Amino acid sequence: MEYFTISLLNGTVYGLLLFMVSAGLTLIFGMMGVLNFAHTSFYMLGAYFAYTLQKYISFWPAIVLATVLAGGVGIVVERYFLRRVHRYGHAHELLLTFGLSYIIAELIKLFYGNYPTDYRVPESLHFSAFQIFGTDYPVYRLLMGGVSLGMFLLVYLLLSRTRVGIVVRSAIYRPRMAEALGHNVPLVFMGVFGVGAALAGLAGAVAGAFYTTNPNMALELGVIVFVVVVVGGLGSLEGAMLASLIIGLSSSFAVGIDLSLVDLFDFFGAGEWAQGIGGLMELKVSSLSATIPFALMLIILLVRPSGLLGEKG
Repeated sequence: MEYFTISLLNGTVYGLLLFMVSAGLTLIFGMMGVLNFAHTSFYMLGAYFAYTLQKYISFWPAIVLATVLAGGVGIVVERYFLRRVHRYGHAHELLLTFGLSYIIAELIKLFYGNYPTDYRVPESLHFSAFQIFGTDYPVYRLLMGGVSLGMFLLVYLLLSRTRVGIVVRSAIYRPRMAEALGHNVPLVFMGVFGVGAALAGLAGAVAGAFYTTNPNMALELGVIVFVVVVVGGLGSLEGAMLASLIIGLSSSFAVGIDLSLVDLFDFFGAGEWAQGIGGLMELKVSSLSATIPFALMLIILLVRPSGLLGEKG
């Protein structure tokens, strides 16, 4: 019960963190059709902006300002880089954002060094929310989960219940009609990209204080975020949330399972035969935890290429 409860809590919080990062990518692709390879670079920038600002201002204002700055960088990228290559198709956009991700990473190393920073949770939030099986559970973990849920609710309501959401959707699906009605479609696209970058920056600013803030954090999280978006369905915010929780929980539970196929065959009395084969039979589930999300993505692509909640069109 202790293993189950703690794995459930940790997996849920980790899944919500994945959603915080993937939400912006899902929004950008769903609204603009741009597969932004540099998306996790905004996540990293948010962490480094917050780390720098919290030296001069308090923690929460630093989080807010870091989010705004990350969104501002996203606006600059869309206005002066992506807009110039958008008409050439997805390949040019992918190559451009791929190059930008490496440039941003090298700039971070140039200014901050190629080592982790001392960005930590402030002492005022460094306490336990409750005790579970004799272990203190950090309140900051729950706070990260709460920020993620608040982000999901805010973006969902913004897109589905407000005039802004109607304008954004009309600019995507009927751009000429939107322009005829007086809406500035390029400005809408720039705003969507900026909001997506700001969401990633918020995730980095909040999570960077709890996890490690280093120049490789974008690369470490970049691949898994794309897995989340593919599994959930490109452009589906609800799918991104569902896929994030599935991947977070499966990874959290798998890490603590020290069993292999040999143990399974041993249950049926064929353990010695399986052990004699060796190889894959002796691999522990815990050692395969990092590959589970990719196996899930492979299954989804084979069974339902549009993703769990993605539209087939």
